[in-house]
Amino acid sequence: MRVGLIAGEPSGDALGAALINALRRRVPDLECVGVAGAAMRAAGCEAWAQAEHLAVMGLAEVLVHLPRLLRIRRHLTRRLLADPPQVLVGIDAPDFNLPLERRLRKAGVPTVHYVSPSVWAWRERRIVRIAGSVDRMLTLFPFEADVYQRHGVPVTEVGHPLQARLKPLDQATTRAALGLPVSGPILALLPGSRGSEYRRLAPLFVATAQWLRAQGLACHLVLPLVDASARTTVESVLRETGVGLSCTLVDGRACEAMAAADVVLLASGTATLEALLLERPMVVAYRLAPLTYAIARHLVHTPYVAIPNLLAGHAVVPEFIQHAATPQRLGAAVAALLDPTAAAAMRSQLAALRTPLADDPADLAAQAVLEVAGWR
Repeated sequence: MRVGLIAGEPSGDALGAALINALRRRVPDLECVGVAGAAMRAAGCEAWAQAEHLAVMGLAEVLVHLPRLLRIRRHLTRRLLADPPQVLVGIDAPDFNLPLERRLRKAGVPTVHYVSPSVWAWRERRIVRIAGSVDRMLTLFPFEADVYQRHGVPVTEVGHPLQARLKPLDQATTRAALGLPVSGPILALLPGSRGSEYRRLAPLFVATAQWLRAQGLACHLVLPLVDASARTTVESVLRETGVGLSCTLVDGRACEAMAAADVVLLASGTATLEALLLERPMVVAYRLAPLTYAIARHLVHTPYVAIPNLLAGHAVVPEFIQHAATPQRLGAAVAALLDPTAAAAMRSQLAALRTPLADDPADLAAQAVLEVAGWR
């Protein structure tokens, strides 16, 4: 069996690798080709292009890279049409993948899209085009599957893999493992996973820590770094505006850093789900490029962006977007959660949002892919 897979960033690469392994348990002689990151390549996927080349977020940012992205997509389309797989799986990256899936589907190749676009938040009318692009949508959360069911689009809710493997960690143990102070408040800073996020949010988060220090609430900071570029950015910010702050930088180990902290200040995204599953009190912030925000604010119709709030249907964790994300507001929200009573209340709410999974998400996704491919 031959499967085409197109992943667009580290999270999609991880999903793709788990899917390949689950498929191979059912189809030992599986052949995989497409766009792959390091994890998918290690799982045996032949990479026609690197997943890192598609990792662009934001409307304005995409415009800068659009010619290159279109060249990659044309190249992939030609190769996939010349030697079609039994099924094509686009993993996230909807603006790149859905048109490609639509072209392949018209040519008779069954298609699956893994990770729903944010149709529940904005441009729900996109579902009409999505319905013409995919034979099955695989969603991570129940609120996403509900939208497709309403529109009659075949959908399988597979669940998020983090739900199956991430459990609360002991705070004292993780502090010791990271070489952090045993006592005193610790604030974890997670300004995202992309370069643009780090450049916008790292200075804001460090300024928030300085605001707390000025209020007599100095925290030891722990800041997990996704790569060498993030380290360079953060070290520069700390030299410029972090004077007087106590900070530990760690490579990776984001979940341990969050578990060790009393409060987590983080960018909106998958990390908010990680913090939920670790049951850590959190404050969520996000800033977009000005042009991207100017366009998006007229299109988005959901009141929340943080995953805990989306799952709950109401505000469980404070979130601050664009101009609302200031050191004073973020600092005040963090300060409130340094109170043990408030922190315990939020941990209780987060624990209530944990949903146990009956099956492994990768196995459910593999089963759906094989169904669409007509594999018996």
